[in-house]
Amino acid sequence: EVVEANNRIRELEADERREIIVILTEFSKLVRPHVDDIIYAYQLLAEIDFIRARAEFARLTNGIEPEVSAKPVVDWITAKHPLLWLALKKQDKPIVPLDIMLTKDRHILIISGPNAGGKSVCLKTVGLLQYMLQCGLSIPVSERSKVGIFADIMIDIGDEQSIENDLSTYSSHLLNMKNMMKQANENTLLLIDEFGTGTEPQIGGAMAEAVLNQFVKKHAWGVITTHYQNLKHYADSHDGIANGAMLYDRHEMRPLFQLAIGQPGSSFAIEIARKTGIPDEVIREASDIVGSDYIQSDKYLQDIVRDKRYWENKRQNVHQREKDLEKTIAKYEEEIKELAQKRKEILRQAKEQAQELLKESNRNIENTIREIRECQAEKEETKRLREELNAFKEDVSEIDTKSADDLIEKKMRQIMERKERREKRKKEKKENAGKPTTIGSKLPTPSALAEQQTFCVGDNVRMRGLTTVGTVEAISGKEATVIFGDVRTKVKMSRLEHTTKTPETTQPATFGISKETRQTIDSHKLNFHQD
Repeated sequence: EVVEANNRIRELEADERREIIVILTEFSKLVRPHVDDIIYAYQLLAEIDFIRARAEFARLTNGIEPEVSAKPVVDWITAKHPLLWLALKKQDKPIVPLDIMLTKDRHILIISGPNAGGKSVCLKTVGLLQYMLQCGLSIPVSERSKVGIFADIMIDIGDEQSIENDLSTYSSHLLNMKNMMKQANENTLLLIDEFGTGTEPQIGGAMAEAVLNQFVKKHAWGVITTHYQNLKHYADSHDGIANGAMLYDRHEMRPLFQLAIGQPGSSFAIEIARKTGIPDEVIREASDIVGSDYIQSDKYLQDIVRDKRYWENKRQNVHQREKDLEKTIAKYEEEIKELAQKRKEILRQAKEQAQELLKESNRNIENTIREIRECQAEKEETKRLREELNAFKEDVSEIDTKSADDLIEKKMRQIMERKERREKRKKEKKENAGKPTTIGSKLPTPSALAEQQTFCVGDNVRMRGLTTVGTVEAISGKEATVIFGDVRTKVKMSRLEHTTKTPETTQPATFGISKETRQTIDSHKLNFHQD
């Protein structure tokens, strides 16, 4: 019974396999005509997924696509290690961005500083961001950064000793150095951590200096970390290479993770040993062994780094204040420009209003002059009205958007005063409009003019319509004794008017009256009517 049941199971499994084959065959027949489209869609989905993944990672790390050059360029501002940033963000800790710049004149950077001070992080940041960039990923740097492309990126980080290959720590480093020297050129980026370590320090430092000299000759670009003093001195005394230091706070005994290019950094070995609890006796003995010269030079180096940090902070504060000042100046300049524009617009409107007032005043004055002529008024009155009109025109024409504010205010005040006087005369004219009057009553009579003005002994006067100037000698009632030259005569005060001119006493009286004046006097005598 068991054998028969088992055979039945085998038959059913065979039937199942045959049915699967039939289904797959039929399905393949349906799919086969669309294989090319399916493969294209598969590749398209993969590319879309890749683009979306890059976009999501860029959004996650605030990555951008900076200006890219086909040649090697490293000018990074506020560069961040993306993985370190994400890890610190989960812990609510800030990350310290790095400013890294390599140029053709300084294409290799030697970074020194304390242990756990961020040297390796700086090195790995350069390597990771450069590789991300050349893989087409956005990198977390400032938009003002400039990046380039390297043909080779060669790395020597960590301990790659191998029991199988019989490689020690130092021999593995030497193998990497050999490959780097063979491959390095002006399009190569070298990243070397703890350069020259793994053997006796004196020979290790010498070998590292010789290898570094080869990198400089080949114009390779690189970032190298070290503790060796001879490499720091080499960077100071050779072209194409620069020192950099990871800053350390001596007072709080903590690393700042800030890169400062230009000066080497101290390893702070004594300070770190004291912080970790090493007995002072051991520290003093170590200081005696290394010698006072080394201790003093390291101390001087620490002081230089401290002073550089102090002045760098000062420089940044001054730079920030200069930026704020520039913004304030730009704001004020814009406001001044806007005020000047508004001022021009206001003055333009004022000038238009003044011109309109001039036109209206011109019409009124012309009407007055016409009425004077119709009433046979004296020529001097007409001349005076015309002079006032011309003065008004000059006041309006002098208004300019470039005039001083006090001058503009003075001119506008004069115009407004004339306008008020004109409105007052118009109002008086309307009040007298209902009274019966003749054409001749529109102008003041000589007696009315006499009542409006008073004369005193010694006043310079002239007869209306005449040009000869005389001096009032005496006043009796409505008559005044006036001396015209050498002639003394009595004249009704209604026929006199004040003048600013002085009498002409150098000529005889017979020559003080012109021909025109004689004709005017004769005309008045003929038209004289007794009151």
